[in-house]
Amino acid sequence: MALMTEEVASQLKDEFAQLVNPVRLAVFSQALADPESEQVRRLVEELAATSPLLSVESYNFVLDKEKVDGLRIARIPAVAVLGKEKDYGIRFYGLPSGYEFGTLVEAILDVSRGDSGLSEPTRAALKELTQPVHIQVFSTPT
Repeated sequence: MALMTEEVASQLKDEFAQLVNPVRLAVFSQALADPESEQVRRLVEELAATSPLLSVESYNFVLDKEKVDGLRIARIPAVAVLGKEKDYGIRFYGLPSGYEFGTLVEAILDVSRGDSGLSEPTRAALKELTQPVHIQVFSTPT
């Protein structure tokens, strides 16, 4: 049974017509330890099926330690939104539902464009940072 309706899939096809470059979605799960993570994998696969510029890479959180460490995945379920050659550091943990699903779609579009959409003054301010910054956004489903 599909997790997305045909209507949602159709809307995604329209949104993803804007994709410029390929985007890889790396999904990290562990079916036995976390059944929800398999639902995330299925959702991402359905999402990727809406555009030929999207691909899914599935990894086991325990068995694929090199990939987990390389992408600095902290927990499962996780989705890393990656450019064809570049990792922008965008990670989603948990099931991207509700507003988080829209945020995932926007992240995919941004990575495909290779541009965050930030204004020039914001970019200039960020260039002034002298040490790494780790930003996390938390949300709870309602």
